[in-house]
Amino acid sequence: MTLTDKTVLITGGKRIGAVVARELAERGMDVALSYQRSRDEAEAAAETVRAAGRRAVVLQANLSRGDECGALVNGAASALGRLDVLVNMASVYRESPFDEIDEARWNEGLDVDLRAAYLCARAAVPHMRAAGGGRIINFSDWVAASGRPRYTGYLPYFVAKRAIIGLTEALALELAADQILVNAIAPGPILAPPNTSDEELKSVESATPVGRWGGESEIATAVVFFIESGFVTGETIRVDGGRHVR
Repeated sequence: MTLTDKTVLITGGKRIGAVVARELAERGMDVALSYQRSRDEAEAAAETVRAAGRRAVVLQANLSRGDECGALVNGAASALGRLDVLVNMASVYRESPFDEIDEARWNEGLDVDLRAAYLCARAAVPHMRAAGGGRIINFSDWVAASGRPRYTGYLPYFVAKRAIIGLTEALALELAADQILVNAIAPGPILAPPNTSDEELKSVESATPVGRWGGESEIATAVVFFIESGFVTGETIRVDGGRHVR
């Protein structure tokens, strides 16, 4: 798929999502960005899209609510006139000791990290069919893609991100005849969380074979690859600097 004059919805408009939005705009795409609470960050990302000469729209949605997933997708398609690409990037990443994972905490993680990805994809399919095809890019995690948990305290997150791989493969099969290709990205050490100490930064660098954090542009590169490719579907690629092989 060529990117020029195509449209994309990115769920999550700050940090990595903002860089992906800018990179896609610079390649000719119009961009819709969603946010739940971080409106200022989403608006800032939209400004970088407009600075690249492309259209941008910012939409609020609580992706833990099923009805808002569909409304978000349809709103983006209406605002931009079509929808060619969906990037399911929104995620809940929260440390939770096992004894504190009640039903509400469990649902919080899976509703956003897994259910919303499916519901947004489901809502996007009619728009992509109307356009003659499309791309859905989900987000897993390098640990989940490695097939086993490595850290305690992230049970709902790991389960959801592991399930995203299965969702990606199943959707790829279901939608291949419509020329809607579905793939997933499993990031590793891309961007350090806020308040990461120097010791923690260096620890991650030493544990990563390429010896550094990846940076947001590495994810943007992977997103562009999946959009441009016309023969890759059902794949999950790890963008982790070789972390999974150590």
